[in-house]
Amino acid sequence: MGETGGNLAKVRKRIKKSARREQILLELKLRPHVRISEMAERFGVSAETVRRDMDKLSRDGLINRAHGGASAAIGHYPDLDQRSRDRKDEREAIGRRAAELVQPGDTVMIDSGSTTVQLARFLAAAETPCTVVTNSLAVAMTLGQSPVAEVILCPGDYMASEAAVVGADTIEFLERHRVDRCLIGASGLTESGVSETVRGFAAIKRTMLERSGKVHLLIDCGKFGQSGLVRVARLDRITSVVSNRGPEMALGDVLADQGIDVMVAA
Repeated sequence: MGETGGNLAKVRKRIKKSARREQILLELKLRPHVRISEMAERFGVSAETVRRDMDKLSRDGLINRAHGGASAAIGHYPDLDQRSRDRKDEREAIGRRAAELVQPGDTVMIDSGSTTVQLARFLAAAETPCTVVTNSLAVAMTLGQSPVAEVILCPGDYMASEAAVVGADTIEFLERHRVDRCLIGASGLTESGVSETVRGFAAIKRTMLERSGKVHLLIDCGKFGQSGLVRVARLDRITSVVSNRGPEMALGDVLADQGIDVMVAA
């Protein structure tokens, strides 16, 4: 290998992990499948390194792993607008009850979702002074109506269907903050833990709960016993669950054993 080729290889090896993963996602927007060997050659890293990158993206629900490579994640989960029209009364009740958890002066993380938008609505109406970090444009715009709430919007890759940002930039931004509590939604809750279906959201929720002192899960009773595509966290990471109804006995007993407070919204 000549001097120029050697220098090029060194440059490739300096590509950050986050940049490699973003490039893999970009490639999958342009074509249906990418191979590990191809990406390894492009980045100047080993096939095992790319395999780890793809495994992580798959765990976060961003891609589907396939033999020798990966394909774009495909899902049929309803988008934010569709979910917002469903069970609206229940979501409002949960949002109202969850807003009471935020104390004046709190620092808070709130993720994207139809129920967390209702939380933002009631938090703004209560005029609770707080600082909120969110990846949701809908949450930011709703809470921005409060004269006393400071809203910090994360950077990232925009998902129009969810009016939210996701990706490596979003996660790195969240990791630079530490807050009193986070309030997150989910696609399902079972004895095994919290799970999520919307691609990219699991990693956001996981980062938020890791950077928060208390973790409050906002979830309607229809999601009890349901499992999403990707697991977000074990039950021992949850402080409380806010729902419109208590869970069935088996799940309720497990939550009680874990010391998780179940708050039923009136």
